[in-house]
Amino acid sequence: MRKIKILHGADLHLDSPFEGLPAGKAAVRRSEQRELLGRLAALVQSESVDLVLLSGDLLDSGKPYFETGEELVRSLGRMGVPVFIAPGNHDYYDAKSPYARLKLPENVHVFTSGRIQAVELPELGVRVYGAAFTESRSGPLLDGFRAERTEGVYDLLCLHGEVGVRDSVYDPVTEAALAQSGLDYAAFGHVHKASGLQKAGATWYAWPGCPEGRGFDETGEKSVYLVELEGTDCRLTPVCVAGRKYQLLRVDVTDADPLLAIHTQLPDDTVRDIYRIVLTGETEETPDLRRLHSGLAELFFELQLRDETRLRRDVWDGAGSDTLRGLFLAKLRARYDKARDESERIRIEQAARWGLAALDNTEEVVRHEDP
Repeated sequence: MRKIKILHGADLHLDSPFEGLPAGKAAVRRSEQRELLGRLAALVQSESVDLVLLSGDLLDSGKPYFETGEELVRSLGRMGVPVFIAPGNHDYYDAKSPYARLKLPENVHVFTSGRIQAVELPELGVRVYGAAFTESRSGPLLDGFRAERTEGVYDLLCLHGEVGVRDSVYDPVTEAALAQSGLDYAAFGHVHKASGLQKAGATWYAWPGCPEGRGFDETGEKSVYLVELEGTDCRLTPVCVAGRKYQLLRVDVTDADPLLAIHTQLPDDTVRDIYRIVLTGETEETPDLRRLHSGLAELFFELQLRDETRLRRDVWDGAGSDTLRGLFLAKLRARYDKARDESERIRIEQAARWGLAALDNTEEVVRHEDP
């Protein structure tokens, strides 16, 4: 069988709200997400890809911005090879779906049924199976399925679903179903952390995760997959196409100037990325986060600072005194003494320190929005 090359992407979540960013920067990020589509089209051309499998949640909702629909149509057409889309739980297919309303290029096939269907590509020696979410949840779509199997033809699957989570309401897929499917490669979406190449029986499968982080639960490198099939062999290569990354950095500031400690640990190039820097360790006084933010903000697209340091002095000083401060500390100290383990004691002590910061009208964090 001839070698074929596939671009496998999923979970672009175009037009995400980016709730953890200020409104202006959130709008910038949504615009940059549209540019991701162009980078995917360029990758298809530069890597001589034979076909593209997009496994759902390309859109964050069924009501994308006009500009997003325009760019989607333009970039999918620029790919110039067969493109298959399996709508997911965020961009599920119905009569009002963007996929039903947009005039998509002829090289694009959107699966529209909740049952697995097949499209033949004889010129490539490929058969592509797929199905759509037709509402925001889905039962198992692959159960009982088996590919037709024709000698010299690759059987591929494009599907949004959750592998190995039996009780999932997002198309749960079992390894047993994959093993008996007769597929050569199954391209999944839904889970935002990349899987790497997996195998069930003779079936290779993977999900690439999201190609652009959208919050601090999606940190670091993000990618799409280039998949090469040759006979029964499969090779998978992650390709980073993200314009910016979310990064989490913990800095121990014990016996150190916080600003110097942060600079010491920062990588060379941070200006395009979104950082959350968490200060840890023991200090003589609460770090001045406003001053730190002022001195660091220009080094990042966006910066959040969090203080998880512990004061070296006894935080319980004054507990039980006849003041609001004393009553507050006494309550927390009682809970501290009854804590089940060290982890719980640390959390209670942290709560006490944050409460004292509030009482003293000092700042606990520079930004309070969570992504």
